[in-house]
Amino acid sequence: MIRTQISLTKDEYVAAKREAARLGISLAELLRRSLRTALPVNDTKPWMRYAGMVETGDPASSRHIDDVVYGRKD
Repeated sequence: MIRTQISLTKDEYVAAKREAARLGISLAELLRRSLRTALPVNDTKPWMRYAGMVETGDPASSRHIDDVVYGRKD
């Protein structure tokens, strides 16, 4: 990862910290997730739109990730 520095207003910082705590994640992870939603998706890698965001509740979902991302091919 590349480390970077940003400036936030006090209100933005407090609100972001509160939301990160509510989600049980770090402030850095909250900001990364926020950027992912704001940046254009790389259409050559359709699975990237779900990177770090898909929660199926199935502990074995990594075994059939194509079904999770692209849907079943019945």
